Amino acid sequence: MSDNGLKQSYIQVANINLYCEYILNDKPPILLIHGFASSTYTFRRIIPLLQKKFSILAVDLPGFGKSEKSTSFVYSFQNYAKLMIECINKFGLANTYIVAHSMGGQIALNMAILAPEKINSLILLCSSGYLKPAKKPLIWISYLPFFEKFIHYYIGRKDVQDHLRNVFFNQELINDELIHEFGKPLTEKGFYKALIRLLRHREGDLLSHQLQNILVPTLLIWGEEDRVVPVEVGHKLVRDLPAAQLITYEKTGHLITEERPELVFKNILKHTIYQF
Repeated sequence: MSDNGLKQSYIQVANINLYCEYILNDKPPILLIHGFASSTYTFRRIIPLLQKKFSILAVDLPGFGKSEKSTSFVYSFQNYAKLMIECINKFGLANTYIVAHSMGGQIALNMAILAPEKINSLILLCSSGYLKPAKKPLIWISYLPFFEKFIHYYIGRKDVQDHLRNVFFNQELINDELIHEFGKPLTEKGFYKALIRLLRHREGDLLSHQLQNILVPTLLIWGEEDRVVPVEVGHKLVRDLPAAQLITYEKTGHLITEERPELVFKNILKHTIYQF
């Protein structure tokens, strides 16, 4: 058990070994879904705030964090969404709120298509949007023996601190702990195998006509200085999603839970518990 009272354990879901952190009580349930090359660590600054008002389930997605780097799992957004639905079923959660960051936003949106009856609302933080799948020549090349070494080299061109500079507006927040935590995946061989499978299986972000069929209430929160997923994506999403609103924060980058945890928490509360 962690210092903030969350239980930490591994669970088997659809034959995948998943790491999760959770605290379940009589409060409304909230599922936290991290983004690309990240983990539940993404939410470390908002979990202590959220647990005052919610039951919490945070999961490391297959291929990331402490979860299994499976070489049989199909790393598509739809499969990730199905897996997260199985997770909330396993924990017996209903009427769940979903907070999802970056790539996790696409997983949450797919969940809203597959099982809207299980979701109360979505809170998407700097969500990925409108990205196309990888081009077929790149997918074909990914099956060649040298490709894993190429991915290793490509990611390693920049050090962890450089990657963090890209996701923060306030560079002063970057410290040794962050560099260590976000650098962990780069030392795991299984991480690169999972990335290659994600490259092959990722079916592309949802198209406008698909988004227009999602009726789940959605709050979009964005950093105006996001260099990874520009705020223009948020403006397009709020036009396509029928029941969405967009809030933006000045002088804030992509890793919004690190830069504005109290403000994110405040906006989540307004959108969820206080809405009824």
